[in-house]
Amino acid sequence: MCRKKISRFILFANGLFVEYAQKAARLLGPPARFEASKLKVLFEGEQVSNQTRVVPRTYTLSHCDFTADLTLTVSNIIPRNQLKGWYCKDDVVAEWTNVNGQLFLNVHCYVSGPNVFSAMAAEFRYLIFSKELALVLEAVLCGDAEFFREHHQLMDALVRVYFHSSSSKYNRMECWGPLKNAAQGKGVDMINGYLYASKETSRAHGFWGGPKSIFQALVTFLL
Repeated sequence: MCRKKISRFILFANGLFVEYAQKAARLLGPPARFEASKLKVLFEGEQVSNQTRVVPRTYTLSHCDFTADLTLTVSNIIPRNQLKGWYCKDDVVAEWTNVNGQLFLNVHCYVSGPNVFSAMAAEFRYLIFSKELALVLEAVLCGDAEFFREHHQLMDALVRVYFHSSSSKYNRMECWGPLKNAAQGKGVDMINGYLYASKETSRAHGFWGGPKSIFQALVTFLL
C-alpha cells in the first residue's frame, strides 16, 4: 500500500516538475509571438454566427505547451466542458459585457485555488498570465476577425482582467485600457492600478531572474 502511495507521489511530483519547468522557461524568455497559423477557431452555438449583437459573446483560449498550438472557442455562453481546462490548465476565458451602456471585454484568469501546490504557484501564474495577455487578445482579434470588422468600435472598449485566486494579493481586477492598445501591450502601466502591479512584476522578475532562483522555486513546488 505504501509503495503505491509513493509511486503516485513520484508521478505527481514529476508532472509538477515538467509543468513548472515549462512555465519557468516561458517566464524567463520574451513574450510569445502570436502566429495565426497555429490558431484553430471553433464556433459553437446556433446564435454565434449572428454578427448584429455584441452581448452575449464569449471566448475560451487554450494552448498546448509542447506544440504552442492555440484553440479559440467562440460561443454565446461559456461551454461547461471548457471550464475544466480553465481550472486545471492555463485556459483563459473572456466575455463581452454591457454596463450602463458601456461595453467591456472581461478577461478571466485562474491563478490559484485552495490546493497547497496551486497557492504556492500563485505569483508564478500571475506573472505568466500578465506577460502573455497581449497574445491572448491578439488571438481573439484574429479568430473573431469578421465580428470585429462588423463592430470596429469595440477596439476602443476597455479590457478588464480578473485574476481569480485564493490569495488576496492576486485576487484582483486590473484595467488594461482600450482593446487596441492592450492587444499590443501598450500603455497598460498607465491605467488605474496597473502601475502598482507592474512594479510588483519588476521586483518579481528580479527574483526569478537567476537560474538558482528558478531551481529553488521548482524544488519548493515539489516539497
